Amino acid sequence: MAIVWAANTSLGINLLFGLVEQVAQRLGPDWDIEIFEMHHRGKVDAPSGTALGLGRAAAAARGVALDEVAQRGRDGITGARRGGDIGFASLRGGTVVGEHSVIFAGPAERVELTHRAEDRLIFARGALHAALWARGKKPGLYSMADVLGLSDV
Repeated sequence: MAIVWAANTSLGINLLFGLVEQVAQRLGPDWDIEIFEMHHRGKVDAPSGTALGLGRAAAAARGVALDEVAQRGRDGITGARRGGDIGFASLRGGTVVGEHSVIFAGPAERVELTHRAEDRLIFARGALHAALWARGKKPGLYSMADVLGLSDV
């Protein structure tokens, strides 16, 4: 049977994964990457799995492992930002379903890609979209990138 595996079934987030990879690859290592995320007050992990997924997409586009370049929770005198690092900032509060921004900061310009989840129904809609897409597909393991046609890009 065809199986679609996804840590996050939001169509928008999965499109964002693909966009982040494309932008990181095209802008190159001279552009700093910072990932901002915010969730509700009850979320217990930080950064979120989705934020880490965005970081992995950016790192993969640069040909490095995220663990080698991730910078989390800066505080105090940290020194200047190291080139090639991917920074993370996590906020928690209120009833925010989820907000993720990937900021590409270059010399004298900045590109920001943002997704805001306003209702948890987006995850069910994405799962349903994936299930309908998988109907009639050859047996195998697929991803949301396959569902959205991003694997061919």
